[in-house]
Amino acid sequence: MVHLVGEQARVFRMHGVTFTSFASSASGARSLAAWRADFEPDTPGRAHTMTQEEVLYVTGGALDVEIDGESCTAETGDAVLVPSGAVLRVTNATAEPASAWVTTLVGMTATMRGGGEQIAPPWAQ
Repeated sequence: MVHLVGEQARVFRMHGVTFTSFASSASGARSLAAWRADFEPDTPGRAHTMTQEEVLYVTGGALDVEIDGESCTAETGDAVLVPSGAVLRVTNATAEPASAWVTTLVGMTATMRGGGEQIAPPWAQ
């Protein structure tokens, strides 16, 4: 059994978001990657596409989610399914912190819009 202890989770920061990795190949996962994404107040999103679909479940606060030009505000208890290849932007436009539990497939990579930077996020590998 793999018990994923919070204090042992790997923590990464990128684009103003803190990613706390629980399930990845580094923790023994073979198929699924899962992490908590913590957004500070007034954190603008960066548009990107991903090679795998992703599910965001908002665990606190509210996040503005834009997928292929369509927008919604996802609040605590809401989930958003992001198709692979879609242009995604997640923003915390509020004065309060927000967080989401995110799940995708191990090995997902992303391409940043407006420059084409390729990213292999370590929390999803």
